Amino acid sequence: MKQNKLRRGLKSRHMAMISLGGSIGTGLFLASGSAIHSAGPGGALLAYTIIGVMVYFLVTSLGEMATYMPLSGTFSTYATKFVDPALGFALGWNYWYNWAITIAAELSAATLIIKFWLPDSPSFLWSAVFLALMVGLNLLSVKGYGESEYWFAMIKIATVIVFIVIGLFMIVGIWNGEPVGFRNFTAGDAPVSGGWLAVLSVCMAAGFSFQGTELVGVAAGESENPRVNVPRAIRSVFWRILLFYILAIFVVGMLIPFTTDTLASDSVAASPFTIIFEKAGLSIAASVMNAVILTSVLSAGNSGMYASTRMLWVLARDRKAPKRFVMLNRRGIPVYALMATAAVGMLAFLASFFGDGQVYIWLLNASGMSGFIAWLGIAVSHYRFRKAYIAQGGSLDDLPYRSLWYPFGPILAGSMCMIVIIGQSISAYSDGRIDWSFMLASYIGIPLFLLLWLGYKWKYKTKWLKLEQCQLDSNVD
Repeated sequence: MKQNKLRRGLKSRHMAMISLGGSIGTGLFLASGSAIHSAGPGGALLAYTIIGVMVYFLVTSLGEMATYMPLSGTFSTYATKFVDPALGFALGWNYWYNWAITIAAELSAATLIIKFWLPDSPSFLWSAVFLALMVGLNLLSVKGYGESEYWFAMIKIATVIVFIVIGLFMIVGIWNGEPVGFRNFTAGDAPVSGGWLAVLSVCMAAGFSFQGTELVGVAAGESENPRVNVPRAIRSVFWRILLFYILAIFVVGMLIPFTTDTLASDSVAASPFTIIFEKAGLSIAASVMNAVILTSVLSAGNSGMYASTRMLWVLARDRKAPKRFVMLNRRGIPVYALMATAAVGMLAFLASFFGDGQVYIWLLNASGMSGFIAWLGIAVSHYRFRKAYIAQGGSLDDLPYRSLWYPFGPILAGSMCMIVIIGQSISAYSDGRIDWSFMLASYIGIPLFLLLWLGYKWKYKTKWLKLEQCQLDSNVD
């Protein structure tokens, strides 16, 4: 092994599928039903549209920085260069932790999915198999990750497209003969049920569903031609949000009454996709959707392994993590960082078997907040990047890719992130009482982040960078 640079092995089609498939998963296949059940079809559509707008501005903000300065580590490095080295340190470790724990969650989910077919099989066996698969795909080369994500995303995208086409045919009466029309969409308290609090609650769930869209920025440092491939992938984000979430939720809301209790279940058999495929006469719908959801889970775990490994490598390169993690093998893979990440993911998974899973639940709650903190870091970093770029004499015409509506975009996205973070506390209020255990579990990620940020700041006496001090050298890794 030797210390060198990551290899640029991701092709244009890899970047496009990382962007397209990044946020398609259980949030769409399972959680969308619960969203419609709690807020009605109109409320769910509104919530996902609001979060979709936020994510669009976040990804375009990240795209502007990633095309100008296509570095591995992205927002950790950008926060260090444009805001405060202590913020970059905290964001990097926050993001690594977020995905390392997510790997554990995906191992748990994959095991449950397999038990749909093999209920008596041992959990440890399947968790070990899937962990080995994720590690193996990431050990091959960066192309190994790119190819696996390409095909994982193709399966998910094909499923959603088939679902939407069949659903639209059922709505107008082409598939089953009798048009459904708008009777389910407008029945009872629909289209919006539960008021604004229900919509806000769904906004939080939608935010978790969209996490992963920033992976295209993490992958920019290993793209063959980032200044062409990244903008191309970014431009697909809007259409992905429109097609795969908004249109899919519209179809579900039109075909299934929002009062249907099974929509609130997290069972594969109760997935709105499964229910509608069965209504269309596809008897093997449950098994097919189970297989698709399994590929989604493996895709999320695979991406988590990739993203957290690269972030740990960047932290080591910048002397913010042990030096050993910066070493690469002959194929350009940070193998020590990969093994450390896999070990943490497995340990977190094992924690789910002790103390009724309480340790694991706390870890998951802490990681859940981490995604929104990372998004807030992207918005702040972009706001500072553009200001520093202009202050140091840069011309907007020279930017390889320019995000729309600056400074409105990052300000709006950052503000919406804050609202969603604060809104976590709403569920803790019931019958005039405050559920303090729920409140603590929801917000445990914030003190962990602040401890990293302020601890580094106190030790190294870092300061908020002036615009003239921001490092705008656009040389790539």
